[in-house]
Amino acid sequence: MSSKVEPYIRVQREDFDLQAEVDRLSTQTSGIGAIVTFSGLCRDEGGKLAALELEHYPGMAEAEMSRIASLAIERFGLLGLTAIHRYGKIAARENIVLVIAAAPHRQAAFDGANFVMDYLKTAAPFWKKEHGKDGSTGGWVAAKDADDAARDKWK
Repeated sequence: MSSKVEPYIRVQREDFDLQAEVDRLSTQTSGIGAIVTFSGLCRDEGGKLAALELEHYPGMAEAEMSRIASLAIERFGLLGLTAIHRYGKIAARENIVLVIAAAPHRQAAFDGANFVMDYLKTAAPFWKKEHGKDGSTGGWVAAKDADDAARDKWK
C-alpha cells in the first residue's frame, strides 16, 4: 500500500499556506486517521535576529527531500507526506519548513513527521546565515551535534 504513495516535495522562495497544504493532502488521500503537521519558524533569538538567509543546492535538495520522504512513507506506512522548504532571506517569525505526515493512526504520523525533520536537518543540502537586528551578518550556521543525535535514534 505505502509503496505507491508519492511524496509531495517543494523547495520555494515564497511562503506556504499550512491549511491549504493540509486540505490538499487530506482531500486527495483516503484512509487517513491522523495528520501531523510541523511548521518550523525562523526564531528571533531573544530579539537579536532579524532574519535567516537560507541557501540550497537546486535539484539535489529536492532529490534528497524526496529520498527522505520515501523512506518515511515506507518505514511508517504513511498514506501521504508533504515537505516544503523555503530558501532566501526569511524574517524572524516567518515559516521556513513544513512537514505534513498522514497515516491511518496517530503514532505513525508523529513518527513519520519526526523522522523527516530529523533527516532534513542533517542530510538535505541547505545552509543558513544569520542576519542580526543590529545589521550584523554572521557566518554560515554550523551543524549541531544534537541534530545528528536526533537523526541517529532512527538507525
